[in-house]
This record gives sequence, structure tokens and C-alpha cells, in this order.
Amino acid sequence: MWVDAHCHLDMAAFDPDRDDVMARAAAAGVGLVVSAATSVAAAAGVIALTRRYPAVRAAVGVHPEHAGEVDEAAIDALQRLAREPSVVAIGEIGLDYAHGADTRAVQMEAFRAQVRLARRLRLPVVVHDREAHDDIEGILREESARDVVLHCFSGGPEMAVRCAGAGWMISLAGPVTFRNAGSLLDVARAVPGDRLLVETDAPYLSPVPLRGRRCEPAFVVHTARAVAALRGVEPALLEAAVERNARRVFGVFEEGFPTESGERSPEAKR
Repeated sequence: MWVDAHCHLDMAAFDPDRDDVMARAAAAGVGLVVSAATSVAAAAGVIALTRRYPAVRAAVGVHPEHAGEVDEAAIDALQRLAREPSVVAIGEIGLDYAHGADTRAVQMEAFRAQVRLARRLRLPVVVHDREAHDDIEGILREESARDVVLHCFSGGPEMAVRCAGAGWMISLAGPVTFRNAGSLLDVARAVPGDRLLVETDAPYLSPVPLRGRRCEPAFVVHTARAVAALRGVEPALLEAAVERNARRVFGVFEEGFPTESGERSPEAKR
């Protein structure tokens, strides 16, 4: 099955046709979708979607744009939310220096607090990194982060290989298909097969040939096929590798997903 390792199904862009979006994902062969919250307030809605759609799992966390909201109460709330069986990661967390350079200290404190929470809960972190490569990598190493997904990876091939060597996942999104993809093309070739994921970041960053349209999980197939071509492998081989990687890092080992009632198969890890 195909996997969309990161999207935002709870966002208002999907309100008019969310059922159709998920039907198209299923028709495209997408069997696992990780939907990430960007705030404590949004996390409950993301978790609710996992009960509505069997293929969806949740990540709960506070995006760096909302870093000022991360206090003791927020961490306690995330810890409670993370007990839900459908929660597979703490995210989307990280640093964004493109739009929040004046809040770097606050962002770093919020990032560290959530990485520590994930470590206590033994959950992976899903990391937002925009123009903050050195600090992201430094904090993750200082906090002894083990299970890491660098979502919508934007670093260079040297960073990708170094982070993969630390055991972290490199997740590629639509930009790897863009005309100005630049070093992402080398990243796609350089990442070891057991450290690679693909994602949409929907509703953002639609891949070629769907630029300009609202992105949705079904579009991950276009990104994945582009990555497969760059790596010189058949799409089916990449599909199988990405599924193995996603199941491993997110702890999703059963075929069945939560039903409307929240019931799960007894062999489920989480």
C-alpha cells in the first residue's frame, strides 16, 4: 500500500469534501495516512478523524507558529491526548525561522519540551524544519531523540545522509517534483532505502503534474513515482519499502485500523 506520512486532514480546506478525499486516497491505493495537529486545540479534531476513517492515524503536537502556547498545561494536555490508541507520534513540532525569527528562543524551548515528552512516551517526533537545519539537528541530538521523522525535508544531501545515519526518517513531499527542486533530487537518490518516507503535507505543496490544485493524500502517488524514478527503482519496490518504514517508525503493525467505535484488533501495537 502507499503511505502518506504527513498531511493535515483536519484543516478547513477539506471540510466540503473530506469523505470524497479519503475515497480517492483509497482508490489510489493509499492505505495509511498520518494526519498531524498543529496545536493542542486542533489535536482532538485530528484524533476524531481517526475514528471516522480507518486508514488515518494521528500525530499530536504544537507547530512552531504556536510555540508561545506551549506551557506545562499544554504538555499535560498533549500527554493525555497521546494516550489515544490512534496517536502514533508527537507532531508537528519544530522550528520555523522563515516567519518566526524573532521568536527563536520560544520556539526552541517549545521544541525541546515536546521532544522530551515524546521520549517519555516512547513515541516518534514529526519535525517541521524551515531554515533552521543546524538548530533542529542540534536539539534532536542533545535531547537524544531516537525516532524522528523530518517531514517535508528541505536540507541538503549531506544533512540527509547524516540524519539517516542517526536512524531518523527523511520524508519527501511535493517539492521534490518541482522544477526548482535543486538538491532535493540528490537527497532522493542519497537516502538509504530503510530511512525514506513520502508525504503530501496536504492541503499544501501539490506535486507535479497537479501544481496549483489543493493537495490531498491521493497525490502522494505522484511524489512517490518521481522519487522511484530518481532512485532508478520500480514504484512497487519503493511502495513496499516506504510501507515497511512507516509501519516501523509509527508502530503500525496490524492490517486493521480503528473503527467508528474505536475498536482495534488485539494484536495492535498501538
